[in-house]
Amino acid sequence: MAATGLRMGVVGGSVAGCATAVAGVRAGADVTVYERSAGALQDRGLGVVVPPSLHERLVGAGYLDAAMPTAPVATRVWLTRAAGGRSAREFARQPSPVTPCNWGLLWQALRTAASGAHHHRGRPVTSVGRAPAGRAVVRTAEGEETYDVVVGADGHASLTRQALAPGLRPSPAGYTVWRGTLPLSALTDHRRPLELLREAWVTIGFPGGHGIFYLIPRGGGAGPDDRLLAYAVYATPPGPPPGEVAHVRDVAERYFPEEWADIVARGEHTAMTCHPVTDLHAPLAADPPFLLAGDAAGVTRPHTASGAVKALQDALCLEEALRTCASPAEALRSYARERTPEGARLVELGRRLGRAQVEQTPDWAALDQEAVDAWCRATLAGATSYLYARVAPEAQAQADPVGD
Repeated sequence: MAATGLRMGVVGGSVAGCATAVAGVRAGADVTVYERSAGALQDRGLGVVVPPSLHERLVGAGYLDAAMPTAPVATRVWLTRAAGGRSAREFARQPSPVTPCNWGLLWQALRTAASGAHHHRGRPVTSVGRAPAGRAVVRTAEGEETYDVVVGADGHASLTRQALAPGLRPSPAGYTVWRGTLPLSALTDHRRPLELLREAWVTIGFPGGHGIFYLIPRGGGAGPDDRLLAYAVYATPPGPPPGEVAHVRDVAERYFPEEWADIVARGEHTAMTCHPVTDLHAPLAADPPFLLAGDAAGVTRPHTASGAVKALQDALCLEEALRTCASPAEALRSYARERTPEGARLVELGRRLGRAQVEQTPDWAALDQEAVDAWCRATLAGATSYLYARVAPEAQAQADPVGD
């Protein structure tokens, strides 16, 4: 189907919204994006990780500029606090190529690629609904417009999703993730962690949780080698979190190896947030004339590192469907056949990883390389993930070539 003349409305202008707008424009549609925020979003967000193959595909397809800074590394290193002390003990290494990005730079690149769409900033959508002839209507305070396709890219609390799955809400996992970024100056007096992070992304295991650490480009006009330390720390707070920075610093002081605790506890954050971990899966990723993308279609626990990844893959799938199917309805049904089961798979994988790494953590201090490899294979239980691409070589041949 040539999408020329097709009118597509996109509810939400974040990563998923901009990516699906690029998809629609590339397929020949007339695209309008409704963004609730009146300002640009490049200063929002923290670190994100994507599979190298997906990054290459997006650059080749014109979604991302090859000049967008990234911080690729090829290895995952597992650390914990040594028994009876505060020094770091490295207990495993695994080949695990990833391409870390700065969320703001990723959004900015997608927004630039979507410049062929009409963007309405500061215009929140108040409702969506079905219209005659299989079309959809988008309503704002300024009025309403009718479209052949409406993409819900409006996040975990999606208004658009209510048209497909009324009343569906994310389910809490029972624990929290703290995310932050720190300038490299926080690592000035910690040579070994800095050396490690220049070649790997790091997992630090502790009782009842773990932390993930990696470098991302700084952005904001900084040079390509100017980096930030990004992290995510997962744990179950004993009660209501006492404060974003206060609690993550307490966890670091109590459980991290001394050098890593000092980095997190004393470093001046450039960004910090915390939120309960949740998950959600819509029973259908699309039902003409509505389509869900990114978190609107499914919220996966962040252990899968698939939030931005899934939104980008959703966009690639949408573009292919619009280009090859005979009608908008057929394109959306094709999209639903591919993306609905993939969303369900990621939600289940996230739950399994959460149980293994937070709810039922192993005795990290007792693990070695062989035990970690076996533990990862048991946790994946035959599933594939780009974060564990080399853990189970026998399963890798069946992996999605783009990654999770």
